[in-house]
Amino acid sequence: MVAAVASWVDARVHGGTWHVRIDDLDPPREVPGAADDILRTLEGFGLQWEGAVVYQSQRHGAYQEALAQLRARNLLYGCHCSRADRAGEAVYPGTCRDRGLPEDRAIRLRMGQGLVEWEDREAGLCCREVQGEQGDAVVRRADGCWAYLLACVVDDAALGVTDVVRGADLLDATAGQIRLQQLLSLPTPRYRHVPVMRNPMGQKWSKQTLAPPVEVEQAPQVLQEVLAWLGLPVVAPAAPAAMLEEVVATLPWRP
Repeated sequence: MVAAVASWVDARVHGGTWHVRIDDLDPPREVPGAADDILRTLEGFGLQWEGAVVYQSQRHGAYQEALAQLRARNLLYGCHCSRADRAGEAVYPGTCRDRGLPEDRAIRLRMGQGLVEWEDREAGLCCREVQGEQGDAVVRRADGCWAYLLACVVDDAALGVTDVVRGADLLDATAGQIRLQQLLSLPTPRYRHVPVMRNPMGQKWSKQTLAPPVEVEQAPQVLQEVLAWLGLPVVAPAAPAAMLEEVVATLPWRP
């Protein structure tokens, strides 16, 4: 909810549009009805989006086309390594880099040497050596599922995204996305990574850390907590949509 509110407000004060994408690329891990629950929760919090909701599960053709472009440039290879093979290795060392491209294996992207720099709207100047810090990234898993890296880059470009506002836990993923944008000759949007809410132990609030579920019935109170966390004006409890509009009205216009 923190990232949703931050990105919605950011889009409004810049005169932009706010889009919703459902990242449903991992069927074995999907919970039936979860996507609909997400959309109902966003609506219940007054977070209305523009255009149709994009479901990544319906975008396989676009990802296959991007994969073909990378294949044509000899930027892909098949990886036979299991998690057990990589035990104790924080960065994939490129073990399979010269083994060809079998279709029944995970497919990795040759990330290439060199620094990736960007000016994050929240974190400031960021610089990463993608190859050394992250290694060659998987773009398609051995089971045929697309990696978030490839899907995110392709979908951002297709939608014409100019600004990405999301949690700081995804800051390190940005360098790999920018490198892939460069390899596919796609535009790079501006990025802003806002602080994620954490529990008393310093862990990001999530299902894994037993975060309480977000209830639409408590939307005004939850919104006040989120606004305070983001350093935005904390308005009086009211209908969620009215609260958000009041927040936008108090902020300066930023063309």
